[in-house]
Amino acid sequence: MSARPHQICMPFAALDALERLRLGMGMGMARDPDAAVLPLEADDRAAAAGAGLEVVDPEGVPLARWTADQVDEDGAVGVPEWLGSTAPRPFERLYLSPAEARSRAGQDALGVVVDRLPDAQDLEEVRRRADGLRVVLLVLAGPTHSPYGHGERLVRRSLELADGLLGAQVVAVPLSPAEAAADPDLLEQVETAYLGGRAHRLPERRASPAETGQTGSGGVVLFLTGLSGSGKSTVARAVRAAVLELDGRPVSLLDGDVVRRHLSAGLTFSPEDRDTNIRRIGWVAAEVAHHGGMAVCSPIAPYDATRRDVAEMVRERGGDFVLVHVSTPLEECARRDRKGLYARAMAGEIADFTGVSAPYEEPADADLVLDTTDLTVEKARDRVLDLLRERGHC
Repeated sequence: MSARPHQICMPFAALDALERLRLGMGMGMARDPDAAVLPLEADDRAAAAGAGLEVVDPEGVPLARWTADQVDEDGAVGVPEWLGSTAPRPFERLYLSPAEARSRAGQDALGVVVDRLPDAQDLEEVRRRADGLRVVLLVLAGPTHSPYGHGERLVRRSLELADGLLGAQVVAVPLSPAEAAADPDLLEQVETAYLGGRAHRLPERRASPAETGQTGSGGVVLFLTGLSGSGKSTVARAVRAAVLELDGRPVSLLDGDVVRRHLSAGLTFSPEDRDTNIRRIGWVAAEVAHHGGMAVCSPIAPYDATRRDVAEMVRERGGDFVLVHVSTPLEECARRDRKGLYARAMAGEIADFTGVSAPYEEPADADLVLDTTDLTVEKARDRVLDLLRERGHC
């Protein structure tokens, strides 16, 4: 009896790459679909090398299978056996295959890549360029399978734009604007697959986050991370009070200690439970931002990978993620400690204490770094407020 293939779950944001491979466009990792590579972590690669690899979606539906001999040091290589399809998306009828899109467009058509919310000025420019030709609006709607994507907004606006362009066709594509910007070759490959050549691209314009669709309804997650006693909770409360005084917008404060008493009651301080705690905070904060509010979070959040996952969670839900590293040194944090936790941790009485017996991974991608050793609360607050103003949030 043969061994069952090693199974991994493909996150929603990565399903578009798998779909592009199915459609014959590769995954963005290689230009040749037959040489496409699905990168794997070392443990997954070792397990799949002996039994093969099966990919499932977040709901557990099997999508693709690579045999053991398709797995090498690079990952899973080549085209897999296709097992099933993902659940239908909004506007599923508009997700044509490249062949279908080219057939409907015909030979003489103007292709237009829609990677931001088009406006009246764009409509006039497309009309001028079309000059009587049929128009195909190629909408970069990814991540198309994510329940938190904002691609639906681009599709809806494109359908409205098509109403002003008689005979215009809207085609939704499993590629996000961010992926296209990061990999111009992949975008060109998609244009060729769907249109037979390069398309017109909307000009870049400075616009507010809400206008571009990048932050949904303009919500934001302000995420302060740092050691216990660094001052992050104090700064968070000061920022919240100032924002309420400035414009009265909804502000939710998600403090580490308060969250642990309510949302994360029962969790320990093991690495796994720390990770769960931060992800719960991130999920709640993302919902607040999605509905136009501000979430101010001040957990220790010691792990870089978890912080990055929270940032992605927030952005997928349409919010802006602002990371502040409160970098007050360990010695100063221990000196301030009113609860005596550092002394107990250093004496070995508290296990897994961040900065003493458990690691803290300093962020290299912080939008702002604050050392509160010689910084007043007011000055720290004002530096955060200045950053929020720059991002259009207060």
